[in-house]
Amino acid sequence: MKTYVSPAQRPDTETVVAVGSFDGVHLGHQALVAQLKAKARQHRVPCVVYTFDPPTRVLTQGVEFLSTLPEKLELLARYGVDETIAMSFTPDFAARPKEAFLGDLRTLRPRTLVVGEDFHFGRGRAGGVADLKTVADEVVALPMHQLGGEDIKSTRIRELLQVGDVDGAGRLLGRHYDAQGVVTHGDRLGRTIGWPTANISVPDGKALPLGVFAVVVVGDRGERWHGMANVGFRPTVAGKTRRFEVHLFDFEGNLYGQELQVKFFTHLRGEQKFGGLDELRAQLARDAEAARAVLRDVR
Repeated sequence: MKTYVSPAQRPDTETVVAVGSFDGVHLGHQALVAQLKAKARQHRVPCVVYTFDPPTRVLTQGVEFLSTLPEKLELLARYGVDETIAMSFTPDFAARPKEAFLGDLRTLRPRTLVVGEDFHFGRGRAGGVADLKTVADEVVALPMHQLGGEDIKSTRIRELLQVGDVDGAGRLLGRHYDAQGVVTHGDRLGRTIGWPTANISVPDGKALPLGVFAVVVVGDRGERWHGMANVGFRPTVAGKTRRFEVHLFDFEGNLYGQELQVKFFTHLRGEQKFGGLDELRAQLARDAEAARAVLRDVR
């Protein structure tokens, strides 16, 4: 998939374009991409996603994001998008009048525009679906996608993650929620009690569920391990900052500097404060047994 940071960068050809933040690329976004691809096949032109980095609500409302830009691009490529325009969403960009945004879209020469029916743009959210009809002959405005009567929204997925419900978040995403980050040096406390962990550093603002989870970890060379992850503040040892730590089952080696993808499968328990390291060690053994049972048939 080709990626540009401005509409002016791409070749001067006709397209079909979908517009939105695509944070998490959940089932609703995937339905929009499916419509985009169908229209691109009909017109025999490239299908293009015009998106924002960071997602608009991260700047305007201060929420955490579900996918970093590299994660989002990887997902859009997986779902068959030909090209992506990843615009830097800054305060100056957000303050542009709707006419400037429409000018961006005209540069892409869209035969069809695909958006959600509640899509708005420009300073003060002044632009809407009706304005898009001045840019393309056809505008497809899809209604809110639902699953089991529930609206599929990035906001709802963030709410589920905040309470550790990775199963619920995964249903709305159509896949297990994941986080990618680099293994960094920690304080090596886990090693001293027989449960060594990889300390994962993710970009500031990445949404992470709190608690202990059964996980599958993918290495930067495609290796796969089962394990368990803890995301939290480590109250037993008076931790002050949020940590994201993963214990890999049946693994010995050095992962420092490698980028790992951690897929959250099941919430095992919330974070707890124990009376001491012996209590913590015993609980980790129970957590590992539970995680192995959850992942027994996972490849």
